[in-house]
Amino acid sequence: GLVDSITEFLLLPFTDTRELQLLHFALFLAIYLAALLGNGLILTAVACDHRLHTPMYFFLLNLALLDLGCISTTLPKAMANSLWDTRAISYAGCVAQVFFFFCLFLAVFSILTIMSYDRYVAICKPLHYGSLLGSRACAEMAAAAWGSGVLYALMHTASSFSLPVCGGNILDQFFCEIPQILKLSCTDSYLKEVWLLLAGFCLAFVCFVFIILSYVQIIRAVLRMPSEQGRHKAFSTCLPHLIVVSLFLSTGFFAYLKPPSISSPSLNLVVAVLYSVVPPTLNPFIYSIKNQELKGDIRKVILWIVLNSEKFPFFFQK
Repeated sequence: GLVDSITEFLLLPFTDTRELQLLHFALFLAIYLAALLGNGLILTAVACDHRLHTPMYFFLLNLALLDLGCISTTLPKAMANSLWDTRAISYAGCVAQVFFFFCLFLAVFSILTIMSYDRYVAICKPLHYGSLLGSRACAEMAAAAWGSGVLYALMHTASSFSLPVCGGNILDQFFCEIPQILKLSCTDSYLKEVWLLLAGFCLAFVCFVFIILSYVQIIRAVLRMPSEQGRHKAFSTCLPHLIVVSLFLSTGFFAYLKPPSISSPSLNLVVAVLYSVVPPTLNPFIYSIKNQELKGDIRKVILWIVLNSEKFPFFFQK
């Protein structure tokens, strides 16, 4: 396999100019801090306010955790490489990136699918909400999302890194990505990995169809509501989720399904940043823009951090 010959991989640098490398470092640092802050505030707000201990916010908490993991898998290494003017990533580091990125990416998609089910039950079957989405059911769904991510990523990582390599160790991407690793493998040996990827796409497609069908039902139910206020409220709880799903799917699909004719290393870089960095950074902001409860709690968290008062445990009690 790979291990015999390769001890490290060389990633694609964003630029070779020193000044621009430092600019990239600063830009990525700002994005990373924004993602840490946004997701961290959501985690704190949901954990600390008992009014937010509902299925919708429980899944949002999971999404924030996964987003933090996703962006921490790729960005810190890219920042370090820009800062120290290097391209290398160790073999073990590369394996870890592939595993965690795949695992978290798939789990995010599963959680987004579960969130669409949550909105569907809340709007189309409100009387059954408590029984269909009890705390045990929610915990089991979240565990299934994380577990499927881990299992699938294990299969992928083992499969990708057991392939013999004929193409050197240079990857055309700023992090270790499976398609780039497959390019290095000897041509006829990567077919089993292609089958695994196809299985993944089928799984993703099933989730995608499930989300679409949920929203068709939701929209039909909302349009049948008598009061305009009720319609507005129902839509405003769904809108952030819809935007997040669209952002996640459009960037991911474009990255993996764009025609080879428009493929170039620089475009691949931009697209990879789009799908691996942009959604985890924007999700917390998308979720808190329309959400008064969450916005209020986030303000309180920020205020507490600023004041650093000793009264924190009593802060959220109504």
